[in-house]
Amino acid sequence: METIKEFFHFLFHLNDELGPFIQEHGSMIYLVFFLVIFVETGLVIMPFLPGDSLLFVAGTFAARGDGGLNIYYLIGLLFIAAILGDNLNYFVGRFFGQRVTKWKLFGRILVKPEWIEKTKGYFDKYGVRTIIIARFIPIVRTITPFVAGVGEMRYRTFLPYDILGGFLWISLLSLAGYFFGQTEFVQKHYEAVILGIIFISVLPMAIEVARNFFGKKKA
Repeated sequence: METIKEFFHFLFHLNDELGPFIQEHGSMIYLVFFLVIFVETGLVIMPFLPGDSLLFVAGTFAARGDGGLNIYYLIGLLFIAAILGDNLNYFVGRFFGQRVTKWKLFGRILVKPEWIEKTKGYFDKYGVRTIIIARFIPIVRTITPFVAGVGEMRYRTFLPYDILGGFLWISLLSLAGYFFGQTEFVQKHYEAVILGIIFISVLPMAIEVARNFFGKKKA
């Protein structure tokens, strides 16, 4: 349990923890990043990992040019992790379907049915473009490939959108950190910037939830 706490402390305090970790463990950081992105996108029960902020912080450290991280290796490796993760999630959805919503851990449902319903709503509204859009929305990006699998979307339809979405998500956020993470303003307000990234990521989902909530009250 203590190890799990330390792991999540590391993930949510990357700006403070990443430098010492790179100095101590070197290239192992690539494996850590790969696993975080793979797990967030590949395990439907793990939608809460901080993928957006991780990509931005990783890009920031790559820009420092101290030999710790290489932006090209970073983008390439994490792109592979994102695609492999989504594909795993897709085939889990094809195989297990709605049964996943009945899985429990310590008496708590691991995949909330409302997450799936919300993602289905995005599919109804945006069609297969949801696969690209969802990459930039926490929780939804984890549930989307699973729902695509549950709905038996044709794999040759799913895969091209998934590749494009994965490339845009990994490259845009990593490069944002690479080009802007070292600016004086960002360095002085790093925590606020990371919170801002998280806020912008969840804003579309929050607006949709609020719209549905107030729409039901009016009805």
